[in-house]
Parts: sequence; structure tokens; C-alpha cells
Amino acid sequence: MNGIATLFRRFGRFNLVGALGTVLQLAILAVLTKGFGLSSVASTPIAVELVLLHNFLWHERFTWNDRRADGTASPVIRLWRFHAANGVVSLCGNTLLMYCLVERLRLPMGPSALGAISLCALVNFRVADRWVYASGSSAR
Repeated sequence: MNGIATLFRRFGRFNLVGALGTVLQLAILAVLTKGFGLSSVASTPIAVELVLLHNFLWHERFTWNDRRADGTASPVIRLWRFHAANGVVSLCGNTLLMYCLVERLRLPMGPSALGAISLCALVNFRVADRWVYASGSSAR
């Protein structure tokens, strides 16, 4: 498969994992806000962290499974990179966007969370493909 086709296939897999993570994030947000009475701003980092771990495991086995055996960094290093990159983008981006959209603009939590997740996902794919799961020397 050529480079463009591989990139599109990988982006599709990334989005599938992301869709599963989105459902999980929305469910966790609902439980934390409705079940435990936490604000959306307090609930978002908790939900995002749990989804980060979920998504990392799926990306290891499904999205970038072909890069694990080609000399890419160890799983611990990949997890650290995933948290350093996707974690920062997701935690900061989602929390800031949720604050702006829900707390300040008073928009509904569900659509606001979907918008925040979608914006952060574009950045996350690029960083994951080029740094977290980069093959060989391109990871440096």
C-alpha cells in the first residue's frame, strides 16, 4: 500500500478508536456530572485521562500496530509520549474549550464536548503519527 493510502487507512482507524473514546468520554462526563454532581470543568480532566489510557491501548493494538515491531520506542516511552503530546492537547484543549463553551457561553455539554474532542483530534493524530509512533529516527 502506498504512503497516502496507508495514511488514510491509519486516519480511519484513528477516528474509529477516537469514536469509541468519545462515547466513553461522554458516558464518564454524564456519570461524573449527573451522578456525582461535579462540574463539567472538574469532570473533563478525569474523563479525558481515562479515555487517553483507553485510546493508547487501542492505538497500540490497532492503529499503529505495524510500527511496534520496527524498532519504535518501547511501550513505556510510547505511553509517555502519548501522554506528553495527546494528553496535553486533550487535557488542556478539552478543558479550556469546555470552560469557554459550557461555563462562559452556556452551551449544552454534549455538543460542546463533541466539538472540543473533534478539534483536539486533528492535532492529536498528527502528533501521534509523527512523534509517538514515529518509526526509526523520525521519532527523535
